Amino acid sequence: MVTPGPERRLAREAVAFTRAQSRTYNRSLTSLGDAFADIYTSVLAFGCAAAMAVSFVFALRDGIEGNDPGRSGLVTGSPLQLPAAVLWFLMTYAALAGILTVARRLGPVAVTGAQGAWWLPLPVDRGPMVLPTFRRRIMWVGLGSAVGYLPFSLLTGLDLSVGAHAAAAATFGAAALTVLGAAAILQLGPQGARTGRRAGAAVIALVLALLALLPRVAGTGWPPGMPGLGAVALAVAAAVVVLTVALRRAGTVGSTELIRGGAVSGHAGASVFFLDANELLRSLAGEPRPAAAGRAAELYRRPTRGPLAGLVRADIAAFLRLQPGFTAPGLWLAACLALMISDAGLPAPMQLAFVAVAGCAVASGMGTVARRTALLPELDALLPLSPAQVRASRMLMPAAALALWMTVLTGTLVLLGAGGPLLVLMGALAGLGMGAGTVRGATRPAADWTLPPVDTPMGPVPRTQLASLLRGLDATILCLLPTGLALYLGQAFPALLAAQAVVSGAAVLLVLLSGPARPGAGR
Repeated sequence: MVTPGPERRLAREAVAFTRAQSRTYNRSLTSLGDAFADIYTSVLAFGCAAAMAVSFVFALRDGIEGNDPGRSGLVTGSPLQLPAAVLWFLMTYAALAGILTVARRLGPVAVTGAQGAWWLPLPVDRGPMVLPTFRRRIMWVGLGSAVGYLPFSLLTGLDLSVGAHAAAAATFGAAALTVLGAAAILQLGPQGARTGRRAGAAVIALVLALLALLPRVAGTGWPPGMPGLGAVALAVAAAVVVLTVALRRAGTVGSTELIRGGAVSGHAGASVFFLDANELLRSLAGEPRPAAAGRAAELYRRPTRGPLAGLVRADIAAFLRLQPGFTAPGLWLAACLALMISDAGLPAPMQLAFVAVAGCAVASGMGTVARRTALLPELDALLPLSPAQVRASRMLMPAAALALWMTVLTGTLVLLGAGGPLLVLMGALAGLGMGAGTVRGATRPAADWTLPPVDTPMGPVPRTQLASLLRGLDATILCLLPTGLALYLGQAFPALLAAQAVVSGAAVLLVLLSGPARPGAGR
């Protein structure tokens, strides 16, 4: 039997040997000039992006300060009004919930495929094998969350001092670390019964609500004389307690969970590096829902009439089985409505931009089936159907779901006093076009980064890569333009309804009649 001391020392030696060999190999492939060029371009790009972000944030801040809270938005004179403090709390809560969801999906305690094959079979302690990567993730998540919250604090706390903004950002960073540690603790055991899962979800929701309150408390001046330090201390204490437990028990995470998290993290990281949104969504996709799979199986009990009816039935069943629940679309819908009825004084263009972002996010989430079938287009070619019929079948459920989402959104806005009765019909038509954009984006080819950029008077432009990256988003945004214009004008005119019908119909025809996407299209 190996004692704990030699076992841990053996694990450290194996990790040190592997990392030393990896560094030696990487250095043999990289010259000093290449390293200097990479560092120089990275620093320059980061500086330019930071300068643009700072100027954009302060421009938005100036625009919010000069607005009338009751008349600056898309919905004026609404019978319902949400206090700005409640809106900022809900957005902070949603951000922490998103961090927990992504962290639970990616690991956060994980190993790569090679590490799992080389390290996990060894009869040694796994702590030294997984802790270095976990510590780096803790550092980057805490730093990134604090820096990312700072613009939000500047836009939502117009009367706060610089110290209060810094305290709020530090508090949110510590809260994000608490959530990350909770995600690591959740890796330690399998999911229990449904009652246990519901109780655990309720506890997590309560903890997230308490953590979401702390960044707002940081700007209230508590305790007196030390503004924000009380909230920072509470958040840091919670992060220390949770991370201490997670770090001590990181070595007890099962091999299956470690390899799964590493595979998802590697897939997602490569997708971000190559700017491939489809692969990123594939990597973050969850498992099929058992209840939805049971409902989808009922569709196969009746005989079909013809190959098209069979394909439509199969696509409906696949959509019900593989498509995530409607929690995310519901949250985006609630966020759009909360933003419009709040008394935060947000300008109408900012609200329209948020609606466009929400629409693109919901539309991208509806393409799960189309993204999976796009991996093997040869199977669709074997069907006794034309390509247009196959694409129409793929488009059916996303278009119906998005039409329902847009109808609920625009119908609620009409009840609140925005636009007119025609706005609901415009929303339904926009949803149909967004469904076409979903299928168009799900079948986009991967960007070919080996092709050279095109010289323009403004400098080199990667036209081919941009055409590939924007495929699908272009149709979605174009279909949202007439409805957004009607919201901005405050009335859905018949001419705008006709324009919406033309744009949505053009998007549908574009998807039905276009050929298969090829890498390098757009040259």
